[in-house]
Amino acid sequence: MKARGSALQAVSLALALCMAIAAAGAPASSAPLRRRYREPAEQGRRSQPQPQPPPQQPSGPPPYEPDLLRLSQIIGSLAYLRNLCGAHDGEVWRAKMAKLLDAEGQSQTVRERLAGAYNEGFRDYELIYRRCTPNARIVISRYLAEGSKLTRKVTSHYGGG
Repeated sequence: MKARGSALQAVSLALALCMAIAAAGAPASSAPLRRRYREPAEQGRRSQPQPQPPPQQPSGPPPYEPDLLRLSQIIGSLAYLRNLCGAHDGEVWRAKMAKLLDAEGQSQTVRERLAGAYNEGFRDYELIYRRCTPNARIVISRYLAEGSKLTRKVTSHYGGG
């Protein structure tokens, strides 16, 4: 029972982190501001306000995306393995994944990658395990620990905490 509670706490924390990151938007650019050089003749005249360039779109996936993909894969694995081993909480894990998709899946491509990682984790163990074994229980405990570790890593590096 204790492992179940800590697993749900880890996933809840991960999802809360994802929602906070998504709400905060992309990190601000660290590029220095550039000032326009004015010729001496222009200094006496008032210059017309220059239109602001559109904000730059992120040039790729966020730096924490590999961790979220791994977390999605772990959630999928746990959804299958914990049901197999009698926890019967697969729907809880699916709901957590749905929240992660809502928080991070701003584009269809991101949603597909996260969902694909979840499905991969689920299917990989569905092919290997037909019944709960001691090894399946070991995998569950290792994935609960890895999920917690990933959550702490992302939180400390990207969550401002």
